[in-house]
Amino acid sequence: MDAFGGFFVDEKAVRVENIFLEFLKSFKTEPDLPPFYESEVEAMRAKESTTMFIDFSHVMRFNDVLQKAISEEFLRFEPYLKNACKRYVAEQRSAFDTDENSNRDINVAFYNIPLLKRLRDLTTSEIGKLVSVTGVVTRTSEVRPELLQGTFKCLECGAVIKNVEQQFKYTEPIICLNATCSKANWALIRQDSKFADWQRVRMQETSKEIPAGSIPRSLDVILRHEIVEQARAGDTVIFTGTVVVVPDVMALASPGERAETRRESHQRQNNTGGQEGVRGLRALGVRDLSYRIAFIANSVQVSDGRRDDDIRNRRKDIDDDDVQQQFTEEERAEVEAMRNTPDFFNKIVDSIAPTVFGHQEIKRAILLMLLGGVHKITHEGINLRGDINVCIVGDPSCAKSQFLKYTSRLVPRSVYTSGKSTSAAGLTATVAKEPETGEFCIEAGALMLADNGICCIDEFDKMDIRDQVAIHEAMEQQTISITKAGIQATLNARTSILAAANPTGGRYDKSKPLKYNVALPPPILSRFDLVYVMIDEPDDQTDYHIAHHIVRVHQKREEALAPAFTTAQLKRYIAYAKTFRPKLNSEARKVLVDSYVTLRRGDTAPGSRVAYRMTVRQLEALISSFNRFCDADRCVQLMSVWRVESSEIDLSDFQEEEDGGDGNRTADQGEAQPSHNEPGDASGNAGEGLPKTGEGAEGGQQKKKLVITEEHFQRVTRALVMRLRQHEEAVMQDGSGLAGMMQGDLIIWYIEQQNAQGAYSSPDEVLQEVKCIRAIIERLIKREGHLIVIDDGKGSIETAAESGEGTRQQPPSSSERRILAVAPNYVVD
Repeated sequence: MDAFGGFFVDEKAVRVENIFLEFLKSFKTEPDLPPFYESEVEAMRAKESTTMFIDFSHVMRFNDVLQKAISEEFLRFEPYLKNACKRYVAEQRSAFDTDENSNRDINVAFYNIPLLKRLRDLTTSEIGKLVSVTGVVTRTSEVRPELLQGTFKCLECGAVIKNVEQQFKYTEPIICLNATCSKANWALIRQDSKFADWQRVRMQETSKEIPAGSIPRSLDVILRHEIVEQARAGDTVIFTGTVVVVPDVMALASPGERAETRRESHQRQNNTGGQEGVRGLRALGVRDLSYRIAFIANSVQVSDGRRDDDIRNRRKDIDDDDVQQQFTEEERAEVEAMRNTPDFFNKIVDSIAPTVFGHQEIKRAILLMLLGGVHKITHEGINLRGDINVCIVGDPSCAKSQFLKYTSRLVPRSVYTSGKSTSAAGLTATVAKEPETGEFCIEAGALMLADNGICCIDEFDKMDIRDQVAIHEAMEQQTISITKAGIQATLNARTSILAAANPTGGRYDKSKPLKYNVALPPPILSRFDLVYVMIDEPDDQTDYHIAHHIVRVHQKREEALAPAFTTAQLKRYIAYAKTFRPKLNSEARKVLVDSYVTLRRGDTAPGSRVAYRMTVRQLEALISSFNRFCDADRCVQLMSVWRVESSEIDLSDFQEEEDGGDGNRTADQGEAQPSHNEPGDASGNAGEGLPKTGEGAEGGQQKKKLVITEEHFQRVTRALVMRLRQHEEAVMQDGSGLAGMMQGDLIIWYIEQQNAQGAYSSPDEVLQEVKCIRAIIERLIKREGHLIVIDDGKGSIETAAESGEGTRQQPPSSSERRILAVAPNYVVD
């Protein structure tokens, strides 16, 4: 008995085999070129492959009858198509004509099927047909051996029957061919049987294909031979193959009974060594079997928006040079033309999320995240993260979710999820049990599915603390470690995270720093390289432009959007730019070091209320951002810390009372200082928060207006209170002196501390700062109640006058001599 049965010859199948062989020999893409599939055989020899890939569009051009026969009855004709490929390869005198490979089977794989089916369209009417289906891979099993053709030995007479094809289940010969035996007790001869690699893949339909009110459906896909390990969890894949029916193992088990337990009991009873492969189970004592649909694929194409001419390439990590080679000359010319466009950087930024008006800085951050950083490996083998994590904190209805939705649709391997409805296992990975085998396997979560992509997490602040802790490792080390159910594994999660969060209380309070406005712990917040704040404030001009843009989009749809570059062009540019690896020169290194030192200096400033502590992670974030600004082909000033403008505080009334008759002594000399909305240095200690002055009412003495920012006021307040508390603790330990501190000494201490940090660039700034501190102290005493006056200092002035002090200089005011202390009921944050 041969592989095709021996007793019956399918004449139609034989004709299909001959026509297909003629197609392989004679098909040409151009009349003056050699046969196309001669090069395919050479590629098989070079790669030592046993699979011949056939472009189905070539079959359609060659013969309509052949393409219809293959499309409608692929499962019937597949053995004959494989035989035709084997004959053709043998005629080409390739590497397979040696003794070792002469009996080697050749597999056939089709791709470029014109009609792409949805997963819901795979019904019983598609059984046996050649179809293509698309979906997202959610789980993959390990590669195992499958029994294709078995060789059996009769246990009664010893007769051997070869090439018994397994019909999707463990299949033995029905009866012994020996006329004197006619028994049906068989033993499998494993060394003479044919096995092949196989892998089970769980595929789920994409979110775009799910009808309203439905849940996503899943399907088991069987991969064989050389296409195993070509689909990974998170890939959007096009599978080409045929639909089959296999026994439903779970339906065969009794209620409450495990199917694998029942199968093992039958193995012990029969002890024939059966049950191999995925072609079903042996008879389980049930006559009426339940079946389910499965899909046997013969080719796998990862749908990443690129061309499909790399169907033969086995899944591996290719280097950047190979990626560049995948671009055609036209595509490279298009990218170069984009780079030479005037004002290129601003145009490509405007092309990101064109339906959202404004927010250019956030769009720049998304562009940097799409380009990604440069992954590095130290000499010790430690991986340094190159992907950029971005967090957007903002008031409701500020288009945060729109940015996340757009980004998830732009990148092939991207996942969009909501923090409130996501658990730690859903984000990282979970251990699931195979229903048929009872073995434990790892099922990928959102971060694993977005490997080499972007994971967009909305409502990030609504996640439970226990779930947030689970992504610490993934955000920094880009790995996920699992130790469950006897499985110990470290999985890759090389993904960028784009998170959106709402401020606590619903609205962002500008009088407080970032860490008090968002319910995120410091370890999570420090792992974000870029954090942006979106504040919804009424502004007539901005509101008009936003409303005009939204109404225009609703009115004219696509015509209202006129980005400089299309989405396809944007994808090509990002894919091309990611192949470059910028290197830091000496000038860039100096800028980065100076920026990091300045940021760290802001942490140590007295009374500093920074959004969060500056650590080495922020330095690495600066390096990653700097690299990708180079990729965007633009030289920009590197600014990593952005300040949220806070409200203003008017100290004019306290300035007048505080200065008294001595106001002219501290009055500004020269022009007015810069206003508070002019940016200072990165630490926020320089020009930021300096008062803005103005002419008062006309009269004998000019009245200066003194206005500072809320941030400046809080910073000075915290510094003064901390100094007074330290002085009080020192006095209590010594047991001598007053608990308070003289106001003049307190002001001198603050100025010296700030000057040591390089906060002042001229004497005028020092005089202006002294004026502000006096007004702040007066407000803290009279309005806030944070400070109290222990001694008004008038007695000290009279004593100094009687003793002759101050004859050579102007006597100090009483406010400079008074003793200050912190109010007992005031609590420092």
